[in-house]
Amino acid sequence: MTTHVSGVSKATALSTVLEKLDWMERERIWPNGMRYLWTDAYGVVLLVSLYHETHNTEYLDEAEHLVGEVYRVLGRPRGLRIGEAPDRFGQYYHYLAMWMYALGVLGEVRPQFHEMAIRLIKDVHRSFVKPGFGVVWKMREDLSVPDAMSGWGGLDPFHGYVVYRFLDPDVLEREIDEMRGLIEKSYWGLSVTQDLGLGMMLWFTHFHPEEPWAVRMRDRSLQTLGRLWRETGYFARDLREPDSVFAFTNYGVSIGLQSVGMWPDRVRRVNAFFETHRSGDHYDTDAITHVMSCCSYFPGWLIEPRLPSS
Repeated sequence: MTTHVSGVSKATALSTVLEKLDWMERERIWPNGMRYLWTDAYGVVLLVSLYHETHNTEYLDEAEHLVGEVYRVLGRPRGLRIGEAPDRFGQYYHYLAMWMYALGVLGEVRPQFHEMAIRLIKDVHRSFVKPGFGVVWKMREDLSVPDAMSGWGGLDPFHGYVVYRFLDPDVLEREIDEMRGLIEKSYWGLSVTQDLGLGMMLWFTHFHPEEPWAVRMRDRSLQTLGRLWRETGYFARDLREPDSVFAFTNYGVSIGLQSVGMWPDRVRRVNAFFETHRSGDHYDTDAITHVMSCCSYFPGWLIEPRLPSS
C-alpha cells in the first residue's frame, strides 16, 4: 500500500477526508455554513484535488458552486470581505491571495476562473501594495484606506509573489517585480515565530525552492518549528506562547511540512493528536478546523503542481 505525503496510505487519507466532508455537511458546518474566505479558499483547492484524484466532475461542480456563493455573500465592487459574520469585516491581503490561488487551481480545469483570479489581482493589488514599503495587512471593505488596526504584512509579499507567478508570470510581470522587490528588502532579517506563519512560509518556499530567499526562510522556519514541537504530538502556537495550541494552525504547519517533504512522522502525529484533542471552544466545530484538517490529510493541489502524487 502506497504511503501518501501526509504519512498515511492514500486510501486512508481519502477515506478520512470523505468522512469529514460528509460530517461537516450533515452538521451544516461547511460548505453549507457561513462563508469565510480563508476556509473557502482551502475548500476550493480540496474539491479540485478530489476531482483530480477521482475524476468525478461533481467535485468540480461543487467547487464552482462554492465560488459563486463566496462572491454572492462576500463579493464587493473590488475584492472580497473577510467573512460573513459581523466581526469579519474589511479585507485581508493574505486571504485574497489564498483565494487567488484557489481560483487559479480551479482555472486549470475551468479556464474562466483563471481569468477571474487575474481580474481580482488587478482590482486589489494597487490598494494593498506600496512598492518599496510593503503590503498593507488589512484594508477597509471598500479599499479606500487601511483599517485602523492595520500595519505591514510581513508574509504578504511572499504570498503574493508565489501566487502571481503561479497564475501568470507574463501578464503579472509588474506586480511580481514589485513583490520581488519587497521580498529582497525584508527576507534576510525577517523573523517568523508563530506556527501558522511558519507553515505558510514553508509552503511559499516550495514554489521556487532554489531562490535565495526560499533557502534562507525554509531553513529558519524549520529551526523555529523544531523549537515549537511538543512530543505530545503538536506544535505550540508561538515561541512566546509555549502552552498555547490550535488545531487549524497545526494543520497549516502540516501542509507546509508536506510541501517541502520534511518530518513525515510529525505530520502523522499531528493528524493523530487532533483526531481526539478538543479545545472546548468554538474551534471544535468551526469550519476552518475541519477543512484544514482535510487538507492536512490530503493536500492535493496545494502541493500537487510541484510534487507528483505518490
